[in-house]
Amino acid sequence: MDISTEVEIPLEFDPEVEEAISELLPSKDPLQSKDFSPVDYINQLFPTEQSLSSIDEVVNRMNQKIHELDIDIRNLIKEQTTAANDGRESLDNAKESIANLFNKIKDIRLKAEQSEVTVKEITRDIKQLDHAKRNLTVSITTLNHLHMLVGGVDSLGTLTKHRQYSEAASLLQGVMYVMNHFKPYLHIPQISDLSQRLERLKRDIAAQIRADFEEAHSLYDCKLNCQLDLADGCLVMDALEPRNKLDLINWFLDRQLSDYKSLFREYDEVSWLDKCDRRYAWLKRCFLEYEEECSRVFPPSWNMLARIAEEFCKVTRKMLEKQMKNRAADLDVKLLLFAIQKTQAFEKLLMDRFEDPDHPSYVNGKTDHVTEEEKTSPGEEEEEAPFTVSFHNSISQCFEPYLSIYIESQDTNLRELIEKFVNELKENGLPSYQAGDPAPLLPSSSDLFVFYKKCLVQCSQLSKGQALVDLTTVFKTHLRSYHSSLLLPNLPNKSSQTSGFSLLKEREDSRSVINDVIVISTVLCTTEYCLDTIQQLEDKIKEKAEAVYADKVNFTSETELYSNTITSCIQSLVNSLDGLCEPALNAMLKVNWATLDSVGDQSAYTTAITSHMTNTCPVVRDLLQNSRKYFTNYCLKFVNTFIPRYVTQIYRCKPISTVGAEQLLLDTHSLKTVLLQLPNIASAVQRKPSASFIKAVSQGMSKAEMILKLVMAPSESSHAFVESYINLIEDYDMVEFQKLLEMKGIRKSEQNELMELLRKTANITITQSDTTNEHDSSRIRKLEKLIKKGF
Repeated sequence: MDISTEVEIPLEFDPEVEEAISELLPSKDPLQSKDFSPVDYINQLFPTEQSLSSIDEVVNRMNQKIHELDIDIRNLIKEQTTAANDGRESLDNAKESIANLFNKIKDIRLKAEQSEVTVKEITRDIKQLDHAKRNLTVSITTLNHLHMLVGGVDSLGTLTKHRQYSEAASLLQGVMYVMNHFKPYLHIPQISDLSQRLERLKRDIAAQIRADFEEAHSLYDCKLNCQLDLADGCLVMDALEPRNKLDLINWFLDRQLSDYKSLFREYDEVSWLDKCDRRYAWLKRCFLEYEEECSRVFPPSWNMLARIAEEFCKVTRKMLEKQMKNRAADLDVKLLLFAIQKTQAFEKLLMDRFEDPDHPSYVNGKTDHVTEEEKTSPGEEEEEAPFTVSFHNSISQCFEPYLSIYIESQDTNLRELIEKFVNELKENGLPSYQAGDPAPLLPSSSDLFVFYKKCLVQCSQLSKGQALVDLTTVFKTHLRSYHSSLLLPNLPNKSSQTSGFSLLKEREDSRSVINDVIVISTVLCTTEYCLDTIQQLEDKIKEKAEAVYADKVNFTSETELYSNTITSCIQSLVNSLDGLCEPALNAMLKVNWATLDSVGDQSAYTTAITSHMTNTCPVVRDLLQNSRKYFTNYCLKFVNTFIPRYVTQIYRCKPISTVGAEQLLLDTHSLKTVLLQLPNIASAVQRKPSASFIKAVSQGMSKAEMILKLVMAPSESSHAFVESYINLIEDYDMVEFQKLLEMKGIRKSEQNELMELLRKTANITITQSDTTNEHDSSRIRKLEKLIKKGF
């Protein structure tokens, strides 16, 4: 068969099929590639004309390969035909095997059913016997329970009639337990009758025991045998429903407290707050009498002492509430505090006895003894809840509405205390100060917060609710009062601060200035102490107050008030030094800078300013040595105040000759050096000034130096002068430029020309910043050398 003639069109498969074929039969033969190109393949076999000489050999190889492929295809077809026949044969064999297996399973199932029938016939009689045995056992058990129930009910009636409570208590528990087993059979008339009879017996025995207690009148006077019978009756009450026991307990509590109510009647003098400790003494005596006489009657599990105390607190609280309401006009803070202190001491005594787990009388979480069977018995309708008590604030809560009397008293005390502070300050003056020491604090500040602490401790013992919030309001009021009465009066008024501290101007002696600096520093340090303590006070109040009231405690406005005072103190210190320097700055204007003929040492005004800084700053540093951050702030504020004033004074010194400008430049450099050392003047410990301080001094004084250099620069070349101004002055404007021209003594007409030129060239960017301008004359270079030699 000629393959070349039959296969005219190449076969094309889907990409998925091609990919599967390539994975199963990987090959690098180009003839098996899906992208086979005959032309490319021939060109690959015969790349040159010379290679065509071997075309016969290539054709023979191709024919041989085609022949081999035909043989392989025939063999594969034969193998597929044989495999199909084998598969059909295997399938037939599998079907036959499955049919045989199905028949075997069917036979096995039939035999199993026959075996099951045989086993049922064998065990049928055995099952009948098992059912009979179980029913017989249940019947016998039920008959025994019924016998016990009938006998128990009869015996219980007899024991009750003869008041044999000890035997009746144990029998009652058993009868009630047995009765629970007959709950499912209450529809049977006989069982229903027994149940009703038992309920009547329980009611009768409870009423009889209650009657026995009432007939005894006073447990303290009855005989021992009677007390023992009543104690057995309590055991019966334990076996009955909890409501019977609680009724008896409530009756006994009423009897116990009847004498107390009679003794402390509403309008008797003994019942008023000043004798409240007698009430608590009565309960202590009651405890002693109970332990001596009644402890053998009531079981310890009844917690009778704790119940008496609990009921006593309830009754006492109601009596005191009623009395204070009727006699509110007779209340005063001394009486109220006495009553609260006595009451809280009594409540603590009760808490230590009945709420302390280590105390023998601890009752919280204690319950009457109940067996495990009784707890899980079906039909148990009542279960006594655990008895717990809490004596915290059980009586003293009645004083809460009247704590406003205490708050008002503390308000009055604080008002008087601050008046006392003011009078003492007027009489004794400020605390003494020793040179080199930190600024002293006003003693009244610590005394004020000591009083606050005592009030807070006392009030938190009385109440941790609204009263504590009200006390906070009083604290805030008197913090403002202390501020306005003792701190502000020692500071200069607003007019003196805005006018260069006019109070200091009136004094010629610098010692007076130092004294005022000491006063201001004392106020500053005292204010800082108050500010820190206010925050601690707020945290302490929030810690002591109940959660619902803690959010109402806020001292933000007072904190801001004292913070503003610290800022005012720092500004006053700045104004004091600035005021000392003002005469020296004014002296600059009296010098005729236009006629100065030579440059000498620093000017007299520079020496005066340096002297004031040297004398004042070390004192301020010593005074604020415990508040270093405020001294740093003081230095920064001073240079930010002084340098602009100094630059303004330079502008006012007009006209200025070149020699005058050189002298001013020398003075400016001297002041810059002193200002950079301002935080460390006359200090044994040298600290590097802050970066912000160095930047403020350098930028401010550099502007003054640039202005003076421009004054020294020649103005014959208008363009060169304007470019120098733009290059040296960063924040240039027309007003300052005009001032500069006036300092140079330039005529008005020339000023207009230069200002117009500045307007035109203000937006031009100078690219050659390192170009030497004409104003860098030999005189300026000589001046710079002179400055370097001098410093």
